[in-house]
Order: sequence, then C-alpha cells, then structure tokens
Amino acid sequence: MIKFTFLLALTIKLNFMDANSVTLFLAQNSDRFPVESLPMIKKKLEELDEQRFFLVSTQEYRNPVVVLIISLFFGSLGIDRFLIGQTGLGVAKLLTCGGLVFWTIVDWFIIMGTTRESNLEKFLRVA
Repeated sequence: MIKFTFLLALTIKLNFMDANSVTLFLAQNSDRFPVESLPMIKKKLEELDEQRFFLVSTQEYRNPVVVLIISLFFGSLGIDRFLIGQTGLGVAKLLTCGGLVFWTIVDWFIIMGTTRESNLEKFLRVA
C-alpha cells in the first residue's frame, strides 16, 4: 500500500512538473505566436515527451517587435524577410528595392503577424 501511494504521488508530481514547464514556456513565448493558436500549442506541448519538449523549448522564436524595428530601418533591403526565414521574398525585396518602397511600407503593417505565423510553422515542424 505504501509503495502504491509513493508511485501515485510520484506520478502526480511528474505531471505537475510538466504542467509547470508548459505554463512557463507559454508565459515566455506567448507574444511570439498568433493568439488564436495558443490553445493548440498548449495541447501539443502537454502531449510531448521530455526530449521533444526540450527540442521545442530550445528553438529560437523571433520577437515580432524586433523584426518590426529591423523592417523599419532595413526593410527595403529585405533583411526582415531573411530574418524570419522567407529567403525568396527577401531576395525579391532586395532586387526591387523593397518593391519600389511600396512593399516596404506594407510590410511595416503586416510583418509582426507574419513573424508570429513563421514562429508557429517552426513550432509545428519541431513538435
């Protein structure tokens, strides 16, 4: 009976630690993903084993505010698109000088959402 109680307490403690890890990950990275995808991310994180969770938590997710600042200063060179992993669009933006500046201005309004979507895609590939 004592052995069963100890194993039950250990199992509950391990589940509690996993819940804390998931909550900590979401607290640190929730601003880097689309808001509507957070419940799905939480569910996927709860289903991961320790190794996969470690792999997901060590990925580098771009901060949308930093990417916006880079886009404001270097957007016409396509550096913002290179930074979030869209190499083809970065080259196109570089060759057209930011789409004759029009594309650069549009990116100022959409780059944060695009960065969050890129982070979500990276998360789903690893998880």
